[in-house]
Amino acid sequence: MFKELEKSVIVFSGLALICGFAYPLSMYAIGESAFAPEVKGSLVYEGKTPIASTLIAQNFTQPQYFHPRPSAAGADGYDGASSSGSNLGYTSQKLHDAVKERVEAYRSENNLSATQKVPMDAVTTSGSGLDPHITVANATIQAKRIAAARGVKESKMIEAIHKNVQKPYWGIIGEEKVNVTTLNLTLDREFGKVKI
Repeated sequence: MFKELEKSVIVFSGLALICGFAYPLSMYAIGESAFAPEVKGSLVYEGKTPIASTLIAQNFTQPQYFHPRPSAAGADGYDGASSSGSNLGYTSQKLHDAVKERVEAYRSENNLSATQKVPMDAVTTSGSGLDPHITVANATIQAKRIAAARGVKESKMIEAIHKNVQKPYWGIIGEEKVNVTTLNLTLDREFGKVKI
């Protein structure tokens, strides 16, 4: 019996050392060396103050900024502690009404005709409610509004969009997209920060 107990203690100690110390430490070391920005939350700093994360959408509403896709995370959306989708199905009247309202608002704020198509990501929430990306088509439609609000040529906004386009992973997974947070930071850097 003592022999069996001794084996159990040795196996337990070995596994505790491997699973409780060696493995977490090696994962931490790999993360810190290979994925340092992601491990630290991909934070963006203004001086020493963190102002955003490139992994979590923020609700930009001013006309001088690109707007992210709608969010269902939390009561008012964009709540990093409450990541979730709307869980409304395709046949949901509530979803239908919300999308219709968002389409009208998008057309109005971007001065589009009543028949012009609106990108799907401009009027639907993502699965997490916190996706910081929009499609290039969505960003391109918003460029005219932002150029007018900032008093610059629309071509300058298009250039800023193209500088911030993220290609599909490995060239095949997903589609081209634009991170709204980094795009808006580019606008502030190149055309001046907007006073709110």
